[in-house]
Amino acid sequence: MKNKILISLVFIIALVVSCDEDALFKNNPNELSPETFFATAAQVESAANSTYASLQERGLYSRHMFFMMDNMSQENGRNQQLEADKVEYIQFSFNPNHVSIPLYWDACYRGITNCNFLINNEEKINEIADSELSGAMKAKFIGEAKFMRAMYYFFLVTRFGGVPINDSGSAEGQPRASVDDIYNIIIQDLTDATTSLRSRDVEDTGRATREAAIAFLGKVYLFRNNKAAALAEFEKIYGVFELEENYFDNFTEENEFGKESIFEVVYDDEIGGQPWGIPSTGVAEAGFRGQEYGVLNWFNVHISDDLLDEYEVGDGRIQDNFYQAGDDYCCGTIQESDLADASGAIRRAGWKKYQNYHAEASEDQQSGINFKYLRYADVLLMMAECVYENDPARAVGYINEVRTRPSTGLPPLATTLSSSEVFDAIVHERKCELAGEQVRFNDILRWGIADTELAGSNFQAGKHELLPIPQAEINNNSALTDADQNPGY
Repeated sequence: MKNKILISLVFIIALVVSCDEDALFKNNPNELSPETFFATAAQVESAANSTYASLQERGLYSRHMFFMMDNMSQENGRNQQLEADKVEYIQFSFNPNHVSIPLYWDACYRGITNCNFLINNEEKINEIADSELSGAMKAKFIGEAKFMRAMYYFFLVTRFGGVPINDSGSAEGQPRASVDDIYNIIIQDLTDATTSLRSRDVEDTGRATREAAIAFLGKVYLFRNNKAAALAEFEKIYGVFELEENYFDNFTEENEFGKESIFEVVYDDEIGGQPWGIPSTGVAEAGFRGQEYGVLNWFNVHISDDLLDEYEVGDGRIQDNFYQAGDDYCCGTIQESDLADASGAIRRAGWKKYQNYHAEASEDQQSGINFKYLRYADVLLMMAECVYENDPARAVGYINEVRTRPSTGLPPLATTLSSSEVFDAIVHERKCELAGEQVRFNDILRWGIADTELAGSNFQAGKHELLPIPQAEINNNSALTDADQNPGY
């Protein structure tokens, strides 16, 4: 069920960080506290549920994550009405006082705090009678927290480099750790999760699974350029998943948790909540992307010419990803005038992916479409990346599995391509297949081609690979100084 991991996050956060000096010495035995919380199976599950909540914060998937990543990758173009902080992502003009970057930072650290609350109480959890909560279930809840902690640290290290380690309740007073130190935490957490999480065959939808941990671990190894280790993980789940015959089915509310899905960020508009997100309201079960990107609604961004021009003639993903003049939606046909921004400029296309127009005439702030963080097509293309140098024909095979999806309608690539030609095909295919899924900016950074792929933007090599550490974090953390700021800021 979609709402399986709905959480009372405000309660969990209050439980973890409540600290009035007198209260530290006054425990009411009739009330819950961090010291007495892990007494029942329901409490353990509630704590595990809370580890997912920060994904839905406005600093991450409810709002700023998609703007940040899609705009910096230049997949989006700016419409006149786009807010200034989002324009700064496109123009690479942000600085340490940027208003929204701290939301991303804070959401990740709140998520880590919730994960630590569960992980650091493993001994108390193990004291619960096995008759109430089996050893396997105890381990799997700990595994969920480790999976999620790895994800939040991954979000941090890829955007900021080395960051302070929060191994208790706060990162305050902690210096910047090295990139290697952060990745060591991520890899160890995911390695543990691969053995403690349950299989997707038995786990509730929306929760981390063993297969998701394996795929994520493979992705992390690839980001560390350890292709042999990455491939070893990906091979464990090769053939376990399948591609959707219809590409568009990956991005609708009606077809969530399908056979291609590995891990999703869950939303449910029937539960709703303020999409500006936690912690302001406590519930953020609705996303804001539908209205923000919606060609028939706010239309704050359009599709960049660079992205549109990447697609081959006849590629079915053009119509599955984008709306252009003449395209049908549930209640009519997209007109050229629908593609005009607030200044009257007519754009070539708007987003169809993750939009509800196939079923509804208008978007609002209550989108219930899940975000796909990992899906099988992504894994296949990462497998191709692992082997193209030494076995280009094998890499082409993985690429062709994605290219020849029935709805895509493209011919297979020749298996006689050289390794350099296969790499170019991987770059092309990931750009087309994973458009608007917040992956391209990381891709071009790790390939070392950002300065050429982002030519014409204000991207500066040696600076914009990383975001600035929020100035407020430097000011408030006694272990940080301005010398700890990322280069160029």
